[in-house]
Amino acid sequence: MSQTILITGSTDGIGLRTARTLADLGHRILLHGRSSSKLEAAAAELGGGIETYAADLSRMAEVERLAAEVTARHDRLDVLINNAGVYKVPDARTPDGLDLRFMVNSFAPYVLTNALLPILPSDGRIVNLSSAAQAPVDVSAMAGKTRLDDFAAYAQSKLAITIWTRDFAARHPDGPVAIAVNPGSLLASKMVKEGFGVAGNDIQIGADILTAAATGDGFATASGKYFDNDAGRFSDPHPAALDPSHVAQVMQAMDRITADLRRKAQTGA
Repeated sequence: MSQTILITGSTDGIGLRTARTLADLGHRILLHGRSSSKLEAAAAELGGGIETYAADLSRMAEVERLAAEVTARHDRLDVLINNAGVYKVPDARTPDGLDLRFMVNSFAPYVLTNALLPILPSDGRIVNLSSAAQAPVDVSAMAGKTRLDDFAAYAQSKLAITIWTRDFAARHPDGPVAIAVNPGSLLASKMVKEGFGVAGNDIQIGADILTAAATGDGFATASGKYFDNDAGRFSDPHPAALDPSHVAQVMQAMDRITADLRRKAQTGA
């Protein structure tokens, strides 16, 4: 059965390859990216029937606009793949004074998903991109008060989205299903090339597991779980994600920071 699937950060890398894989299976793909020209090129590469949405996920107003545009055109979204992510960037500070890795990798998917919940059915799926790189979250850094190096910021942002995935599943026991996935370490993406200086492994490895997480029977009852594609199985995330005290601190901070960002975006402050 054809499904409607939104993939953030899908103009290149794992996102684009996943979009191509799912489109070839007959699903309706909604592409997202920052660049309109890259979106047009990606849509042309995939063929007819592709919708495109341009938004800069480092800006909360654009995250909310993206959600509004999708809901205006669709009354049902079967799958949301929160793929967009950043690692090493020239300027890691957002206009709001936050670390770009937390904003794009953690806060944007959190707000986007909640904004799209009204059109995500109970049997729908949310696939959140995690990573083998996970580290306990410094809440001060999350709030932009402490600066981190590239790897620390990335690893903490990925644990944050993994923690939130588990929290979401607990808060929504009747669905939609939410899954955190490490698509595979050092795949041949732009992020890996720029961040680690290596060519990387076949990117189809990541696209295949994201396709399975989005549509496969093996993930239909896996809400709240973390799939480690390096190991090829569901496994526990970093121990900090299993610590109730740490989870509570991270979720309280995420709720507080995103609420403040949304208020600023709505008031233009």
